[in-house]
Amino acid sequence: MAKRGGFPGMGGNMNNLMKQAQKMHKQMEETTKELEETTYEATAGGGVVKVVVSGKKEVVGVSLDEEVVDPDDIEMLEDLIVAATNEALRKMEEDSQSKMGKITGGLGGGLGGGFPF
Repeated sequence: MAKRGGFPGMGGNMNNLMKQAQKMHKQMEETTKELEETTYEATAGGGVVKVVVSGKKEVVGVSLDEEVVDPDDIEMLEDLIVAATNEALRKMEEDSQSKMGKITGGLGGGLGGGFPF
């Protein structure tokens, strides 16, 4: 007859599992706060457009060199702003996944899946 209580291979030590989960949860909260306070910068057009985003996925700054502001070519400026913004967001997401992955061992720190906390 099967032994009751606990999970196979875990020796029934649910308290140890709960402590590990609580530790991981605390580390994730601390890392999330650190990431939210971090800013990520990217440039486009050889540095004539600079965008800064926060770890909260908010644009917190845009800087334009005078030479890129051409009233006859607004479309190029728009494209450069989009490119710099997307690159800054990519850097932020990459950093977030890297740091959360160290905590979860790849079990869920990024978008989708993983633990519900």
